Amino acid sequence: MKFKVSKEKLLDGLQRVQNVVSTRTTLPILSNVLVQASNDGIRLTTTDLDVAVRCTVEAEVNKAGATTLPARKLLPIVKEVPGAELEVDVDDRNAASIRSGSSFYKIMGLPEDEFPRFPQADGAKKLKMEQAALRNDLKLTAYAVSNDETRYVLNGVFLSFKGAKLTVVATDGRRLALVENDLEVPKGSETELILPTKAVNELQRLLADKGEIAIAITDNQIIFTFDGTTVASKLIEGAFPNFRQVIPTETKERIPLEREQLLGALHRASLLANEKSQSVKLCFTKNQLTITALTPEVGEAKETLAVNYRGKDLTVAFNPQYLMDPLRNLDADEVFLELTDELSPGVLKINAPFLYVLMPMRLN
Repeated sequence: MKFKVSKEKLLDGLQRVQNVVSTRTTLPILSNVLVQASNDGIRLTTTDLDVAVRCTVEAEVNKAGATTLPARKLLPIVKEVPGAELEVDVDDRNAASIRSGSSFYKIMGLPEDEFPRFPQADGAKKLKMEQAALRNDLKLTAYAVSNDETRYVLNGVFLSFKGAKLTVVATDGRRLALVENDLEVPKGSETELILPTKAVNELQRLLADKGEIAIAITDNQIIFTFDGTTVASKLIEGAFPNFRQVIPTETKERIPLEREQLLGALHRASLLANEKSQSVKLCFTKNQLTITALTPEVGEAKETLAVNYRGKDLTVAFNPQYLMDPLRNLDADEVFLELTDELSPGVLKINAPFLYVLMPMRLN
């Protein structure tokens, strides 16, 4: 195999695929990137057996072929070489000679036939949507995914392609984020699935602000194709909990709040929140919100905001990090906090189909 490629294009391709490469693997082949050269250019593929990423890079191919090379060695070499172009020549023993400017490297690879096969979309349900919409949906929900591996169905984002809508939900049992989009779902392509966190992270990293994404879904796999890149992932098996039943149907108070002002006040108050209990109190009185964090032996923080509130005095405690997560990811200037009492969940909304349910903490 022999090809010539621009440093910039090869570097971009390697950076697109290298995140899923595992450094601690019992299978050495999984530390490598599969490099396939053909008339169409070169194709780079990596996998950890759960998620696989593939992309195509323009190149001048003199001799077609394939090999696998250590991803964590190849990337820094491409990054550091002085020339604008690289020549790569791979012999029959999978030894790659890399030349660029005055630099020469030789790295040992492994045969391509040991590399796992890339998932196929045979008999898949197929959909299309805007990249920006999917990226935004994941951004507004992924922070609520559970890290508790004993509740594996919560270790991913739930996607429901049904009734001309895409509903995206994530929850860890203490909070729940939900966003909905209008989406044309072709007949016979309606489905529900749980997308693992690793695939969610890759999509958030790779999706662009414009352009379409093609989605192919089989019983246990999902394949996303966009901008010359393909991300394939296994799905989490199991039933996602009935999230509709934890969303309060009615609340007593709906308080408009300025998002950035609230985020700043919560952040400053949380500096003195107890590391164990991680709790701040929100006290609503007439046209005023007071946020306090009190930690014995450490001290107290108090923030006061002018708000539009005319209801009864109401005090509720929340984990400040959990309340700040959606505020950091939303773009809306104004948010609405819906409350009933100190024991009922709070609901954060905006003037769009998004909501965030958060369980309160015990008031000390």
